[in-house]
Amino acid sequence: MSETGSRLRKQLESANFDPQNYVKQLSQQSDGDRDLQEHRQKIQTLADETAQNLKKNVYKNYRQFIETAKEISYLESEMYQLSHILTEQKSIMESITQALLSTDKDETSKEMLAAFPKETEEVKQRTLTSLLEKVEGGKNIMDTPGRHLVYNGDLAEFDVENMNPVQRVHAFLMNDCLLIATWLPNRRGTVKYKYNALYDLESFAVVNVKEHPPMKDMFKILMFPDSRIFQAENSKVKKEWLEILDETKKNKVTKDKRKKEEEMPSSPQRPEVSTNPFDDEEEDLPADSGGAVVDLGMEWIQELPEDLDVCIAQRDFEGAVDLLDKLNEYLRDQPVTQSVKELRGKVEERVRQLTEVLVFELSPDRSLRGGPKATRRAVSQLVRLGQSTKACELFLKNREAAVQTAIRQLRIEGATLLYIHKLCNIFFTSLLETAKEFEMDFAGNTGCYSAFVVWSRSAMRMFVSAFSKQVFDSQESLTTAAECVKVAKEHCKQLSDIGLDLSFTLQSMLVKDVKTALLSYKDIIIEATKHRNSEEMWRRMNLMTPEALAKLKEEMRVSGIGDFEQYTGDDCWVNLSYTVVSFTKQMMGFLEEGLKLYVAELHMVLLESLREIILVAVQHVDYSLRCEQDGEKKAFVVHNASFLHDTVLPVVELRFEEAVGKPAKQLQDLRKSTRSLKVNPESTTSLV
Repeated sequence: MSETGSRLRKQLESANFDPQNYVKQLSQQSDGDRDLQEHRQKIQTLADETAQNLKKNVYKNYRQFIETAKEISYLESEMYQLSHILTEQKSIMESITQALLSTDKDETSKEMLAAFPKETEEVKQRTLTSLLEKVEGGKNIMDTPGRHLVYNGDLAEFDVENMNPVQRVHAFLMNDCLLIATWLPNRRGTVKYKYNALYDLESFAVVNVKEHPPMKDMFKILMFPDSRIFQAENSKVKKEWLEILDETKKNKVTKDKRKKEEEMPSSPQRPEVSTNPFDDEEEDLPADSGGAVVDLGMEWIQELPEDLDVCIAQRDFEGAVDLLDKLNEYLRDQPVTQSVKELRGKVEERVRQLTEVLVFELSPDRSLRGGPKATRRAVSQLVRLGQSTKACELFLKNREAAVQTAIRQLRIEGATLLYIHKLCNIFFTSLLETAKEFEMDFAGNTGCYSAFVVWSRSAMRMFVSAFSKQVFDSQESLTTAAECVKVAKEHCKQLSDIGLDLSFTLQSMLVKDVKTALLSYKDIIIEATKHRNSEEMWRRMNLMTPEALAKLKEEMRVSGIGDFEQYTGDDCWVNLSYTVVSFTKQMMGFLEEGLKLYVAELHMVLLESLREIILVAVQHVDYSLRCEQDGEKKAFVVHNASFLHDTVLPVVELRFEEAVGKPAKQLQDLRKSTRSLKVNPESTTSLV
């Protein structure tokens, strides 16, 4: 580097370097543009040299970057192992604490039973009976023997979708079920509640709802595929409900398990249902099959439970399932000995933990930014574990939450058509990606495809709700509504490439709103036509400028009225009245927009709307012919009637037939009835 460049580098690298003063001094010292160009070239050369040196340093230290990344990876692995060890120690401490607490509870309960041997159960049953007398429709609940009351109280139910309060309820928790009763507004004697629902304790799960004002003191009950949200009076009551519900469910499971064990000797042996993937081929074999010995002393089998724990802690789901498949393959043809059963018991607990982790990975509470591909890992491992149905259900719930979140986060634009373009792009792209990912993940499980079809209809209903709220509820014009529906249909056709045709579903969901829009716009046209008719003077139309006349000719040509030239006069005159021209433009516009929205269900709606609109104009012409006394004006009215009969109505009939594929008999009959207007001006034929 030259001496000048070195001096310039030191000047730029100095701690007290001020760019503004530097530029100011440079501009004062320079003699002209040439000096500034030379100085600029020096600075550019210095910048290039600096960039080159930076690249060399990166290449020089690249190996150190790699080694540092490896060290970080090793440290991360050790942290996972340390976390797993701490988790194990925590679980051991909790189990010891629970054991001590359960011992104290057992001693206390024994003392209570010794003091009150029969009273407790009888009092609970009597209390439940007296409470159920206040519930309309709850008399048969006590038919189950041994059923008694555990806990009860008032709750407020909220809507799951919008979190609005729904109703006030009273919940009765019994030892084997949960009864929900609603409050009666008009009490009849001692009856205060009405039976609403009865849930078996094993058929639902209880989930705590996070405190997020105004959502306070709430908990959710999940019954696939539905859920209900209740709010307690305060946090203390909510805590009691959660604890007692959990304890009651555990007691029922323990009681049922003990009952099965007691009935086992007297009932034929049946294969147990297990989440273990290699239990499917287990037969009713004795504990020791003919003295055969299964070699379970191999190192990988001895370390299998611990290896599964490590894989789960390190989120190595593929490695965990590979270990299970390896063990399944090894034990496939082996006899079921006592040692094999013990090993399976250990492994089954790990399978349950692995399933819970995979289910959590697919829960909608997790981040949804990764798209459908982010769920592939958890879904594929659940499928390998034989949990295809659960994987399908969780995958679709995850994608539903993702689509719903994307629609909710979409910013509402001032221009409706722009918003609909964004909405369709987000929704149908997500649906297409979900379909492709579903086909990839569940290629060998054809039974899951019906669930995807049902989910697609549900997602389409969510899309139509957002679409209708923006397009139809906001009273947009029929032209805008037709363009928006056209955009939605075009996006929907993209799904046909993967064999998913939801066009009919989209049309059937929109038909009600489209019908309302057509009828509303028809009424607007009729009111506008009647208002113009009331001010009709039957004079020729003067457009004042050639540009305005050319614009009107182009509008009529686009509408399908090609021979409009014959109705134009000299200069800027049109040999038609302003009312008839305005009516023609509005009616042809309504026809075009209506045909864009046309579906078979709206055939008669569109036809009758066109007929009503045409009748308003025709009846006005008929009335003017009968009332007008001026011969010149009457001839002008006949001229306008001829325009409607010979030019406008045939175009309407032809355009409708081309778009729909069949002639419109109602429009043909209407045109025949208007023939008398131009043939016999004195006619008073009824046109209704």
